[in-house]
Amino acid sequence: ETMGVPVISYQTNEFPAFFSIKSNYKSPSRLDTPKEIASHYIAARSLKLSTGTLLAVPNPHPADSIHIEQAIHDALALAKKEGISGAATTPYILSQVAERTGGASLESNIALVLNNAKVG
Repeated sequence: ETMGVPVISYQTNEFPAFFSIKSNYKSPSRLDTPKEIASHYIAARSLKLSTGTLLAVPNPHPADSIHIEQAIHDALALAKKEGISGAATTPYILSQVAERTGGASLESNIALVLNNAKVG
């Protein structure tokens, strides 16, 4: 929002976290249907707004957030210890987190990607 980009959550008043539907952060805006999202997009284009919109869609297959958070923390520490940086960081972290969660994070991530495509 600081740069004029609208932040909208889909079907929730709480901004969804990546692997969880909860983040404990209130969403500034909410839309509940694809039609409302399309109307927002059309209105923004008709006003010639030059920014995009951040549409946060909850993960339909959330993973155990406590387990995920610990896996992310451990993976970040290991990446730092091993000198992983730059473009190699994200794939490394995702791989480590998937390994540490027995694949649950990967299943959750795939469900989120598919749901994002379905909604948007």
